Amino acid sequence: MHRLRITKGSDGSLVPNDKNTTIESTGLRNGSNVTVKDLGPQIAWRTVFLVEYLGPLLIHPIVYVLRPYIYKLPPFSFTNVPPASDLQKLSMACICLHFFKRELETVFVHRFSLATMPVRNIFKNSAHYWLLAGLNIAYFTYSPASPTQMHSATDPLALIGLALFAIGELANLQTHLTLRNLRPEGTTERGIPKGLGFNIVTCPNYMFETMAWVGMWMINRSWSTLLFIVVAVAQMAAWAKKKERRYRKEFGDKYKKKRFSMIPGIV
Repeated sequence: MHRLRITKGSDGSLVPNDKNTTIESTGLRNGSNVTVKDLGPQIAWRTVFLVEYLGPLLIHPIVYVLRPYIYKLPPFSFTNVPPASDLQKLSMACICLHFFKRELETVFVHRFSLATMPVRNIFKNSAHYWLLAGLNIAYFTYSPASPTQMHSATDPLALIGLALFAIGELANLQTHLTLRNLRPEGTTERGIPKGLGFNIVTCPNYMFETMAWVGMWMINRSWSTLLFIVVAVAQMAAWAKKKERRYRKEFGDKYKKKRFSMIPGIV
């Protein structure tokens, strides 16, 4: 059922493909034209999220455990790989905690407006997390040449980063719970979000997500983490702007328009 997309022939608008849709609610009449397209094999969005976040959860511990062997190979070619530093252990703990939280939210918190997506897209979606957040960050963070090998886990920058990470993760969870409660189970209806951060920006969940990752970067100080942040923030900013436009269109004058969709004073 979910692999079919139905659109009206009159204006090309989408006809909701769910069991609660009636002919009357779509505006179709006897003799109306519709277009039906087969979208191909589908996969549940919840499954997609679980697969995406599983990548870093597997890759970071594997790279960490295999440090004595990985970094003897080019391009690092260390003769003797020193034991992992406390800062490297802290970095791995934070990243694994972040993605473990994501997995739990996927199972217990998130409600999805769309049931499925084309199976082929899972590879593109997963690459962002498996490659950029997984292999990219892990390989350079646990290297003996990384700043995480050379600095203490108790230096001021690491402690500030840990505080930012903790605040960002907890606040992000709170915004996800707020968004969950706006959508009754089994429906695609939405309300206007209110609460922590929502009076400042459209998507405070993205703002707090960014805060947590900046904290992560302050802990491991790796350019690979900074690269992931830049890519992730660019994508979240595009989503946040789109959501602001959708809120304005959907709720009209009931919605208090936001000047910034994600980060105050920036975007």
